[in-house]
Amino acid sequence: MAQQQPDTGGIDTADPDGTAGQRRTVGAQRESDEVFKVETHGIDPIPDDERHGSARDVFWLWFGSNLTFTYVINGALAVSFGLSFWQATGVIVLGGLAFFVISAAGLSGIRTGTATLVISRAAFGVRGNWPAGLLNWVVSIGYTIVNTVVGTLALEAFFVDVGWQGGAAARALALLITLALTFVVAMWGHATVQFAERWMAYVLAVGFAALLVLVLPGAHVDAPGGPAGAAGWSLAFVVMLAGPISYVPMPADYTRYLPQSTSLRSLTWYGALGGFVSSVALGVIGAAAATRTEMTDAVAGTEKLLPGWFQAAFLALVLLGSVTNSIITLYSSSLNLQVLGIPWSRSKAILISAAVTALGALGALFFTDFTESLLSFLSLLIIVFAPWGGVFLADMLMRRCRYDTGSLHAGPAGRYWYRAGYHAPGMVALLTGMAFAALTCHSELWTGPLVAPLDGADLTLLGAVVSGLVYWALARRTVAATTPAA
Repeated sequence: MAQQQPDTGGIDTADPDGTAGQRRTVGAQRESDEVFKVETHGIDPIPDDERHGSARDVFWLWFGSNLTFTYVINGALAVSFGLSFWQATGVIVLGGLAFFVISAAGLSGIRTGTATLVISRAAFGVRGNWPAGLLNWVVSIGYTIVNTVVGTLALEAFFVDVGWQGGAAARALALLITLALTFVVAMWGHATVQFAERWMAYVLAVGFAALLVLVLPGAHVDAPGGPAGAAGWSLAFVVMLAGPISYVPMPADYTRYLPQSTSLRSLTWYGALGGFVSSVALGVIGAAAATRTEMTDAVAGTEKLLPGWFQAAFLALVLLGSVTNSIITLYSSSLNLQVLGIPWSRSKAILISAAVTALGALGALFFTDFTESLLSFLSLLIIVFAPWGGVFLADMLMRRCRYDTGSLHAGPAGRYWYRAGYHAPGMVALLTGMAFAALTCHSELWTGPLVAPLDGADLTLLGAVVSGLVYWALARRTVAATTPAA
């Protein structure tokens, strides 16, 4: 039987760099989590003797998955909202700091050995956790469809650049390649996902560094911003923070294999630096490009700024960046389906997500262009996920990340069943945060009644703060009663 680890708040003072687990397990990685072999574990807790790796692995995961062209678009949007280059850069940097929170949340995976949306049962109850789990699956598949469409169009344009005017056949082949690159890696599982993210990060880092060198020198960095006002500033923050916040339901999915000796300090720094460096660098590229040219179509606008010899490489960067992001969302969606009760293994459950992604991308590319509508819908769901993240993070802090792992999987027999499967403080806090977010949301599909009195400001993200504070006020007794002793 594995010896119980002492609770040091997640910090292993004897292992400040978080590599002790890696040194102890060199050559001992279990067959359940090997590169190019189908992972056998799903949301079931990872046993201590199958834990491996170090906090450095988390750096490559967040670095590679965030080398996506989405952040270039976000940086350009910040300038379009009326901010100057330096103002936009400031917002981009502050948005990147949110990865410190996302990375630290991965400690819950180390403590429990299971996925984030299983751990959130402690905050909402087993049944109360189900609606957010369903919406999270919808969001994951929605973003995977969008990334697949972007990657397919980039690959189709690449075919044109190299001389193949294939029309529908070229687009179909581009879609097939993009789906295959994403699905095969995600289907193999955790070890292959980490391996692929690391090696694709090497290629993407070199390519996007070259893009930065080509775009940044010509930027009009001294040009004054427009009349951004409260609306422009708040929308810029929403755009830059929406990316990190979308990862709140995922971090434990990628830390559950790490040894329990992994320190909170090393986990937080490695993961945060990975997400921060890639998101900020690409955001600055977008802001710089927006000071030089029209970026309504960000891919076409950026391509205009590049020399002919680099344009094919640029399209390849867009494709690979879309794939790296889609891989982690598709992988997490398979765990998500198990949380929702699909009685299949993770590798089989991912077939559902892959099929829905393929159908959605097929429809967007060949039958009707619903990409913009889908993006608007997904952006509106921040009304749910900002408050959800506030409750989850507040619960994790209040418990000091101590959970009864068995009860997370026990259903009515576990301590997280509460009343009829619902944790009333978590549900009330979530609904309160959602109400605040809805009242202050400023999007294409919905504008809250408080937006006009706030001079157009969008305060949706503060729904996380509201829900977290309400949860802290209401849940102190039940959290204390259901938290295992240190």
